[in-house]
Amino acid sequence: MANRTVKDARNVHGTNPQYLIEKIIRSRIYDSKYWKEQCFALTAELLVDKAMDIRFVGGVYGGNIKPTPFLCLTLKMLQIQPEKDIVVEFIKNEEFKYVRALGAFYLRLTGSSQDCYKYLEPLYNDNRKLRRQNRMGHYELVHMDEFIDELL
Repeated sequence: MANRTVKDARNVHGTNPQYLIEKIIRSRIYDSKYWKEQCFALTAELLVDKAMDIRFVGGVYGGNIKPTPFLCLTLKMLQIQPEKDIVVEFIKNEEFKYVRALGAFYLRLTGSSQDCYKYLEPLYNDNRKLRRQNRMGHYELVHMDEFIDELL
């Protein structure tokens, strides 16, 4: 599968959904080992399994700007555009906190403001700890409600 958005995808905020991630970051993601080995030919169903394996949230890190698996899966979600019901199930997932964080991040990127507040505000009650990788590659703890507050 090429690094293209699916044929029947709809525009998000008037543009190709992949363009919500900057070009240089997208190119780093396409060149990353995780993208080539783990994200190749993923469907919405297989994406759930990969999301369950995530152990931290984050964007890019290190001197040569490596993308995290969280960001790679976000781009894959932008490519395949899973149904809204699937994204809502990600957010409602109580068992896997990183699946919930991925769904919340994706909804914030693509959803309307009404959907964002409708589905993300209840997550203020989730006080579980998340590991977040900062730009230096170090991990820091952040609570889910803080993460949601940063998204909103």
